[in-house]
Amino acid sequence: MLRLGPIALVSLLLLSSAVCVASSRAGQNAPQPGTTQSQPSDDQGAPPTLQHVTPGSQTGEEPPVPNGSANPTGAVVQPEPASQDVSSPPEPPPRNAPPLREESRLQIIRYVSGEFAKVVTPLPGSKKGYHFKAGAPPDQDSLRRALTADGAALNVGDSVQITKIEFHGREIQFDINGGPKGHTSWRQRIHIEGGLGLPVSTSTTTTPQDTPVVQQKGGATIFLDFGGAVPDMTADQLKGYLSRVLDFSKQRSAAVAWVDSLPAPVREAIAAKRAEVGMDHDEVTAAMGRPERKVRERDADGNDTEDWIYGKPPAKTIFVTFHGDKVAKVTQYP
Repeated sequence: MLRLGPIALVSLLLLSSAVCVASSRAGQNAPQPGTTQSQPSDDQGAPPTLQHVTPGSQTGEEPPVPNGSANPTGAVVQPEPASQDVSSPPEPPPRNAPPLREESRLQIIRYVSGEFAKVVTPLPGSKKGYHFKAGAPPDQDSLRRALTADGAALNVGDSVQITKIEFHGREIQFDINGGPKGHTSWRQRIHIEGGLGLPVSTSTTTTPQDTPVVQQKGGATIFLDFGGAVPDMTADQLKGYLSRVLDFSKQRSAAVAWVDSLPAPVREAIAAKRAEVGMDHDEVTAAMGRPERKVRERDADGNDTEDWIYGKPPAKTIFVTFHGDKVAKVTQYP
């Protein structure tokens, strides 16, 4: 047997330990199944690392961008632009819009006439009416002179109703609360009372002398001047022009409260903007607006009838025939 001295024995033990450690490190650095060895770093002193990858897991690296447009490191991806707010006012008709079509005229009468609104600027009570340009705020100097000469028939915050619409060559006329004369027909007696906006019938009564008389709000006439032929537009675009003097956004709920109190078939007809047999004048007005023309006749049985006419031939025309206060027939041409 070979005899070793103490020094030789210690040296042999140290050499064996070093070989074992080197073998262990070599085993660790060898690629293992299911692993990917990372690329060597520029810092040679740092030991290489292993990154374990399993199916369906993320590697932590940015995926390649198609077409070679790489996303720079640290670049912030901008979100998609938000969609346009549906409550924003509609865009006005383009400058090259054609003249107002008969169908658009009918739609404006149907959806604007009879509507409730809030006054946003004082309106004078002149019988000649007040003119302002479409798409521009009212001229303050001319408005001040008109208010000084004729007084304010309507003030800011007053609740009003569009009671008449007339189309002229280059402007549209609107009567508010019956116009400056203040007269209304028996079919136009729909007004806001106590903030409820419920259609009510009025009658002449004798007021006791000791009872205070409540004055009704006045009326006014305004003209929306386009400086040329009235362009083709929708009812919402027209309301956008009128928003300089009238705010429609907070008043329709009053009419809706009244509509909600009606029978379900009538509510459905109003929502569909159509007249049905059995509806009365107020309900037809809520559904289709005020007619362009009215014709009174007497049928073969001697009964008085009245036709409310929406549209004008050869375009789509609707005849709503009343016997008394109820619809007896609805006819559409073509």
